[in-house]
Amino acid sequence: MREHLLYLLKGGGAHAHFDQAIAGIPAALRGKRPKGAAHSPWEILEHMRIAQWDILEFSRNPGHVSPEWPAGYWPAAAAPPNARAWSASVKASRADLQAMCDLVADESVDLLARIPHGDGQTVLREALLVADHNSYHLGELLVVRRLLGAWK
Repeated sequence: MREHLLYLLKGGGAHAHFDQAIAGIPAALRGKRPKGAAHSPWEILEHMRIAQWDILEFSRNPGHVSPEWPAGYWPAAAAPPNARAWSASVKASRADLQAMCDLVADESVDLLARIPHGDGQTVLREALLVADHNSYHLGELLVVRRLLGAWK
């Protein structure tokens, strides 16, 4: 089960994974919302990062407090303030995904045990939530990239 879950988290299967979806987005398009789209690439990236971080921290930290919904899960602006902010978000997204993978891979972690500070969640459920949420928004990002002319 761990092996399959890690495969899913890392983007295995029939769709683009995180690094493919964010690779080569021109800086000038990162803050653009194409006609008909609700979000820019920056907004999608930051939302994914924040939600993934929140799920990870909930899974491993009993003192974690989630951001306020919905404002705390989305950036304030459609565009990143600078190129460093984009790079930092990408780096943090990768690091938090790896941390979730490390949690799943840790054989001392019972994937099916209830998280003591939760209300029925398990590490398995939270890892599946990360995979599902990321998959949804990576698809959204690819549609936005197509609309911007920045995806093959």
